[in-house]
Amino acid sequence: MTRAKLHFSRKLLAIPYGLFLALFVVIPLLIIVYYAFTDRSGNFTFDNFVNYFGSSGGLAGFFRSSVCKTIGRSFFIAVTSTILCLLIAYPVAYIIAKSKLRNKAAFLLLFIVPMWVNFVLRINALREMFDWLGTFNKSDNWNLVNTIIGMVYDFLPFMILPIYTTIIKIDKSYLEASRDLGATGAKTFLKITLPLSKAGIMSGISMVFLPSMTNYVVSNWMSNNKTAIIGTLIEDAFEGSSWADGSVLALILLLLMFLITWLTGGFKEDSQANTRGGALW
Repeated sequence: MTRAKLHFSRKLLAIPYGLFLALFVVIPLLIIVYYAFTDRSGNFTFDNFVNYFGSSGGLAGFFRSSVCKTIGRSFFIAVTSTILCLLIAYPVAYIIAKSKLRNKAAFLLLFIVPMWVNFVLRINALREMFDWLGTFNKSDNWNLVNTIIGMVYDFLPFMILPIYTTIIKIDKSYLEASRDLGATGAKTFLKITLPLSKAGIMSGISMVFLPSMTNYVVSNWMSNNKTAIIGTLIEDAFEGSSWADGSVLALILLLLMFLITWLTGGFKEDSQANTRGGALW
């Protein structure tokens, strides 16, 4: 008798991944959609959206409400954190990629090691440092600054990795041709390196901007629960048993994330393959 050889096709290997997506992505998303578009009797309705944005006295009242101010604050924190991460990450990624080190990935790992420490411990240590410096829970402005610093500290590696991966894959012949044609180092960077690293920049922006708008753990810990962001509103809605309001805001935020990811080219296969930091691992 001959023993039958086990043959694992790609479809079979994808089954665990498909089950994981179904249980932890698709089903929770369907639950959010259900509560966003149904009333307490389970009937389909758009009233949840109308009531959420019209409860403050119409559209004009909504723009003057605390919810709108919280959304605006979330955008400000996310934009500021993303810009600071980009200003720090690009020089770091560029220097590492252009260095003559034999094992650049090992040097890059120094920026990844803090991520191996528990998230709560890292944020708590940063908060203790601000408390020692005397900036913790001092005023609303300091709470905002501390929150932004916490976001940058937490998401900086997600900006460094895709930019580094993109820069290191740039064909050196382009740079050599630029120098042969008489271009200076600055002009070569502006005309060759920077445009070719755009995919990594856009990928890093999407991976920093989106979670910076919703990571209420950082904002709560760094401001002693005094700096609310969109994630805070969603948490308060669900804890207050207002599943309809929480689902409406979560669904709007999900659509916003989808739009930003699409605008930054996050759904392109080439962009995902070349900029997600896969070369490091």
